[in-house]
Amino acid sequence: METIAAGAERAAPAELPGPGGAAATPSPLQRVRRSRWTVLGVLLIVVAATALLIGAPARPMALDGAVSALEHMRWEFLPVLVLLSVLHFVCSAVALRGASGRPIPLYETTLTQFTAAAANRVTPGGLGAVAVNTRYLVCRGLPLSRAVIAVAVLQVAGVPADLLLLGAVLGLGGGNGRVLDALGRHAAEAAGLVPPVPLLIAVGVLLPAAALWGRRAARSTVVARAVAGFTDLCRRPRDLGVTLTASAATTLVLGLAFALSVLAVPGTGAGPADVLALVAAYLVGAAAGAAVPAPGGVGSTEAALVAALASLGIAAGPALHAVLLFRAVTFWAPVPVGLLTCRTLRR
Repeated sequence: METIAAGAERAAPAELPGPGGAAATPSPLQRVRRSRWTVLGVLLIVVAATALLIGAPARPMALDGAVSALEHMRWEFLPVLVLLSVLHFVCSAVALRGASGRPIPLYETTLTQFTAAAANRVTPGGLGAVAVNTRYLVCRGLPLSRAVIAVAVLQVAGVPADLLLLGAVLGLGGGNGRVLDALGRHAAEAAGLVPPVPLLIAVGVLLPAAALWGRRAARSTVVARAVAGFTDLCRRPRDLGVTLTASAATTLVLGLAFALSVLAVPGTGAGPADVLALVAAYLVGAAAGAAVPAPGGVGSTEAALVAALASLGIAAGPALHAVLLFRAVTFWAPVPVGLLTCRTLRR
């Protein structure tokens, strides 16, 4: 990605070369700046890999099934699905505004979220979005330390917001517990396949290491600053409410888009009465897919969402079509938009 605002050089001091005249090590954002063609290459690789994964004998049948699915798709749902995808980025922008504590322009902030989404496609763990949002806040006049804390607080605030949303959906009867029961059975089956002795050895080694790492991390300056930033946000009840509400709305909008994608595939057999259950399936499946530290959760998220739909009794073929439609509109379609908004923000 390129620099997302023209005033960044004036907002932060320039990096000077080291004693030997060599340039400083590129920052994560600088590496993201150079990855425009990498994003496009990833898109082409995904398309090519999908084509190669279809075996030669089964290729005609698979293509016939895909063509049939496209012919019977309920295309009238597509405009609403695109609108929900855009609304997702607007809610992300509102959440960033609340975490920053400044009335930054909503339009520019929304464009920044498209650029951040494009950066996330090539970086694991959301590092691309963190780098882009931090740079944007610096360009809007926030000191670098405050910008980093605001973005970190935004990431932390999303966890309780999503948990509250999941609890509300499940409390309203979403899925009637079928999704959680299915995932629990899968987890129990996976745990039963692991030999007990290596498992005990791994736990005996990993738990002390995790405890030691957690103790050191709790005493680190980064954690102290993040806690201080979250405390400062709690002292601003209005901004705290805006951040939590917008974070939950971001996830809820994607859940509704997922439900709409399932309704758009006739073979799923889902109807308007199943929207709440489908939103619950998305919340659980997306959380399970995000546990794998892959760029954008590619592969793991799709598998988790298909498994979540299977727990609701939806056949694998229609479930896969619905998930691919959802990811195409909400995950891959914003990438070229993010590349274009990057240049707009620079100007």
